[in-house]
Amino acid sequence: MSEQGLVQQLKDAVKASMRAKDKPRTQALRLIQAELKRVEVDERIELDDARVLTIMDKMVKQRRDSIKQYEDAGRTELAEVEHYEVSVIQDFLPEALSAEELSAIVDKAVAEVNPTGMQDMGKVMALVKPQVQGRADMGAVSKLVKASFA
Repeated sequence: MSEQGLVQQLKDAVKASMRAKDKPRTQALRLIQAELKRVEVDERIELDDARVLTIMDKMVKQRRDSIKQYEDAGRTELAEVEHYEVSVIQDFLPEALSAEELSAIVDKAVAEVNPTGMQDMGKVMALVKPQVQGRADMGAVSKLVKASFA
């Protein structure tokens, strides 16, 4: 990512897609902007990059859930729209972590916390989450942390 914040990158991307007359991309980018604006207004805050990543991560998760539902219902045309939106959102997310990198982060956090049981899972997740936000599926992270307790 460049020096400028994610919100500014998003604004620049909207302008570029409008100039290129790329309607699907413009529409997807405006969906992201609308969600960010909704959060800003609802919570009366100005978003920083960490919060923007959290919101975009949630948007990707929502779209993946929608894709599964559309595919189960045989609505492939709607699933394709959601796939496209996921790809646009992921353009703004940091590069995904490899399985090895993710495992190393979880192992390090487990070693730091030295958990005695499942009740310590929250402590481990609190260390892991800021490091992997936007770079890994939190559901997969959670499963990996649970597996490390076994």
